[in-house]
Amino acid sequence: MMLPAPRPSILDIEPYVGGESKLAGVNRVIKLSSNEGAFGPSPKAIEAFRSVAEEIHRYPDGGAGKLREAIGARFGLDPARIVCGAGSDDLLCQLALVFGGEGTETIQTEHGFLMYGIFSRYAGSAVLKAPERERTADVDAILALVTPRTKVVFLANPNNPTGSYIPAEEVHRLRARLPEDVVLVLDGAYAEYVDAPDWTPGTELVEAGTNTVMTRTFSKMFGMGGLRLGWCYAPAHIVDLLNRVRGPFNASVPAQAAGIAALSDRAHFERSLAHNSECRAWTTAELRAAGVKVAPSVGNFVLADMAASGRDVVAADAYLRARGIIVRRVAGYGLPDCLRITIGTSEEMRLCCAAMAEFMASGQGLLAAGATPNQTGTAA
Repeated sequence: MMLPAPRPSILDIEPYVGGESKLAGVNRVIKLSSNEGAFGPSPKAIEAFRSVAEEIHRYPDGGAGKLREAIGARFGLDPARIVCGAGSDDLLCQLALVFGGEGTETIQTEHGFLMYGIFSRYAGSAVLKAPERERTADVDAILALVTPRTKVVFLANPNNPTGSYIPAEEVHRLRARLPEDVVLVLDGAYAEYVDAPDWTPGTELVEAGTNTVMTRTFSKMFGMGGLRLGWCYAPAHIVDLLNRVRGPFNASVPAQAAGIAALSDRAHFERSLAHNSECRAWTTAELRAAGVKVAPSVGNFVLADMAASGRDVVAADAYLRARGIIVRRVAGYGLPDCLRITIGTSEEMRLCCAAMAEFMASGQGLLAAGATPNQTGTAA
């Protein structure tokens, strides 16, 4: 029996698996596996969502005009250079399709977002991964991979799941050293959480040239992951290209209404930001005090290296799950011995840190001296 055959490159794609949200036999689940906003959406966004319930039989504004105006006003951007989509994933995919294809290459960092590779292979492009330095993007390593076939460089800044970032000076150096015909995509999914003074979202690079795009999402700080809404800021000719290929109604009526309302609620935004900064620092300190090696992070999550902490990651994950706490193993990102822990509410983080401290004190999952991930079976 013959089956319809896909392009060969499609078969190289491993499906993306999102963070789990349920545990069998557990009444209360603390979900810290998907980097969702700790406080959820703004009450104004919820009210706006409900207010359009009787309008969902109508198609949305395909150009998302009012939403683009609201985004422009909120971040000081030209609305004409903004394109909205069903999450920033939607726009990342369109960029990979527009500029990629058979015989082309895209570059991402070693521990970068998995969807870059998936979208690029979907487009038919080869994917090259630049080694990182201390789990942080290395500009020189990225540049070393550039060839005449390179069309797109995807850079998450900050990066998920490592929580690291590169400063504005390095982002500028990367753009200056890349060929002019290579598109640099600066993924700012966690931009709203960054409090580092030397970081840049990349606005100045978009406005100064023709080959840089910055993407953002409403899924994290704005707590609207379930509605799927994102946007990008790009040069005029790239905006034109995206508008030619994107879905004609890729931002729904409820998503547009809720997005506009969320942008107007500065109090909810400031409360969410202050909580994340304070709770992220507290969580990091608590885990370190318990003997867990935790990398610095500027996102709404921290990365716990269990092997470096002398513990088996499978045992640590199982211990947390037995107590109703779901975190994210990140083997798919090339970090088989790490757990990514989302910053939830203060209560959720107290319970998570207490459980992790109990695990570390219990002596369970101890790694033998000199053991490697392969020896302990944690490379799944």
